[in-house]
Amino acid sequence: MLRGKSLSCGYFVMTGRAGKGLDGRLTEYGDRGFARFLRDAFLKAKGYGPEALEKPVVAICDTGSDFNPCHATAPQLIEAISRGVTMAGGLPMVFPTISLHESFSHPTSMFLRNLMSMDTEEMLKALPMDAAVLIGGCDKTIPAQLMGAISANVPTLSVAVGPMLTGSREGERLGACTDCRRLWGEHRAGAMDAEDLEVAQSQLMASHGTCMVMGTASSMACVAEVLGFMLPGGSSIPAVHSERWRHAEASGRRAVEMALAGGPCPANLVTEAAVRNACVTLQALAGSTNVPIHLAAIAGRAGIRLSLDELDRLGEPVPILADLKPVGRVYMQDFHAAGGLPALLRELAREGLFDVETATADGRSWVEVLEAWPEWRDGEVIRDLGNPVTEGNAIAVVRGSLVPDGAVIKQAAMTPALRSHEGPALVFDSLEDLHARIDDPDLEVTEAHVLVLRNAGPVGAPGMPEAGLIPIPKKLAATGVRDMVRISDARMSGTAYGAVVLHAAPEAAVGGPLALVRDGDRIRLELDERRLDLLVDAEELERRRAEWVAPATPVRGYARLFATTVEQADRGCDLDFLTGLED
Repeated sequence: MLRGKSLSCGYFVMTGRAGKGLDGRLTEYGDRGFARFLRDAFLKAKGYGPEALEKPVVAICDTGSDFNPCHATAPQLIEAISRGVTMAGGLPMVFPTISLHESFSHPTSMFLRNLMSMDTEEMLKALPMDAAVLIGGCDKTIPAQLMGAISANVPTLSVAVGPMLTGSREGERLGACTDCRRLWGEHRAGAMDAEDLEVAQSQLMASHGTCMVMGTASSMACVAEVLGFMLPGGSSIPAVHSERWRHAEASGRRAVEMALAGGPCPANLVTEAAVRNACVTLQALAGSTNVPIHLAAIAGRAGIRLSLDELDRLGEPVPILADLKPVGRVYMQDFHAAGGLPALLRELAREGLFDVETATADGRSWVEVLEAWPEWRDGEVIRDLGNPVTEGNAIAVVRGSLVPDGAVIKQAAMTPALRSHEGPALVFDSLEDLHARIDDPDLEVTEAHVLVLRNAGPVGAPGMPEAGLIPIPKKLAATGVRDMVRISDARMSGTAYGAVVLHAAPEAAVGGPLALVRDGDRIRLELDERRLDLLVDAEELERRRAEWVAPATPVRGYARLFATTVEQADRGCDLDFLTGLED
């Protein structure tokens, strides 16, 4: 990792930041006195008295939306945060931004992550505030908010909506979305009829909140906690637990302390050591494969280059300690009851794998937090290093002639027999091609094939949809096949599993080797060697490259901006003009 320029609080908001509270970021009328007079007049019209207008301002970001069921508790969180702000002597002010839900965004919420980060950044820079509390949760909201907060560099806390509680069906615990995918796979294979599937569906999401496994939402909440944006212990509190409201209230109080002190600001928190800690934590949690993309983008906003190779290197000595689905057995409510993230971090710290001198969101260092954290933990859910869930790091990075800039695979969630595999390619040129042919009974495919999906990356899809978990062809699923080697330039949900190679870089749409693969080409995966190779000679590949035609660029709007400026997956898929990196 390379460190870029260091930024102090307020770096990005210089001219409008003179003054505190409602004196800050005054509208430009050419008369600052009139600007404050007019601002106060509008607030008095809303019912604010003179004393309120002199308090430090804590802005609260509302991401509630009817199109985001996971954030249904946002109004209660806003109430609790506001209560904490008021108790501490601050003035809470609520503002909205874009709200993203993976299942309600076409083509994918990842396409809009950078837009949400821009929305968040510009609101943090434009509105009069001394600190901010950002409510996030569903997959892309927390990374988008952290990216925007780092660029705006305003004292910021993150409050997650929290994970759902589990449901049950015939004595079996069920939870989104690992069990969603498992049951849908059984239905596709003909092992579960539509009526049984519908009964199970009603129990998969038993409360408000985000997916209750170690998917992207929970993984990113944990990353926010480790980086110092979320009060310790906050990442795992269930969405509907009373502790969630107490955590929100405490976040409001802490935000006032930060407002009065003028920090810390995001640039003080996102350091090389903190990013390394996030990488180690991700591996110990067996977290989402989406996190390397988001973490690279978050680090990039702070001027830190996170390489895939460093993620893999940092993960080598880190076994999986959290027995959570999709790799393990249980759910986030169990993880919270077992001691939560600080209990896991303490196990890592005891072995020197976690830098305890980094900052937490409550103003202490991690060494102080971990010393004070309750000693008890459930050793079956949060393991020690001598009794891991599995040996070896959760997420591995492969390179080779097919992925020269790297790709990731959640090796802890794949069939071990497929770690070393060579087979013929079966290529799907696009998502439309995949939809049209994957269940064709005449599809010429065996379980030895390597399924390849291309033009599903940042530029090609656009936005890298979660299509990397290519369905097992129905004709094979019906015979009992449940895993195959699958390769794409797409992503997959953090709740998913299988021998799935993701984020192939460079992607096909920008001329990466994936664009040159043809049906029948031999592909070899050697995971222990971290290799993924296309076994076609260079002369033939050059002939194919000469025939390749780049896809058309969108002609207008955000789609054009995205396609012409988005970086590849190994660099975080941020827009190139938003990063703090100096190339």
